[in-house]
Amino acid sequence: ENRIVGIITVDDALDVIEEEATEDIEKMAAIRPSDKPYLEQSVFRIWLNRVPWLLVLMVSATFTGLIINSYEAKLAAISTVLFACVPMLMDTGGNAGSQSSVTVIRALAIGDLVPKDVFKVLWKELRVSVMLGATLAAACFCKLQLIDRLLFRFEGYDVITSLVVSLALFITIVLAKFVGAILPLFAKKIKLDPAVVASPFITTIVDALSLIIYCSISIAILG
Repeated sequence: ENRIVGIITVDDALDVIEEEATEDIEKMAAIRPSDKPYLEQSVFRIWLNRVPWLLVLMVSATFTGLIINSYEAKLAAISTVLFACVPMLMDTGGNAGSQSSVTVIRALAIGDLVPKDVFKVLWKELRVSVMLGATLAAACFCKLQLIDRLLFRFEGYDVITSLVVSLALFITIVLAKFVGAILPLFAKKIKLDPAVVASPFITTIVDALSLIIYCSISIAILG
């Protein structure tokens, strides 16, 4: 009827933007969103918002433990130093996957990406992951040879072992980037919130993949 029925002030718009951004951040951290400020929430409410996903992720991490148990004896028989590199591989892979995941989730949220862009995303992430993987693998090799072997004189870090660790790191980063990019797109395709589905599981999936890759390469080359 060409009549003004109300107005939305800048302050109201900024409040909505802030609330939505806060909600997305909480979802990516595996926390159920709350409509109250942190200091106004009860301890029980904070516990209730955080515990469900932590329980799910704790159970899912059981698979990582099963993988370690299945390869432990074989790796110990090859070299005792191999297990010392597991935390580095898992953490680096998880961080690499999280970078891709956060980038894709944000792009989906603001409309820069849609699920049908999956092949464009994967092609770009493939090139990025190869460059990052090569850079970090080279840095890892230099670190094992120059710092661990020569400076600290840790035994067991020969050239072949360092190459095995670096190769496993390279492959882990490439796969982690793929998982981090495709999981949010898949969640969006099946009508689920990418921030809720993708982010909590990225680290668990990449941890399992990195262990399988590392153990398989170690046994194949050093075994």
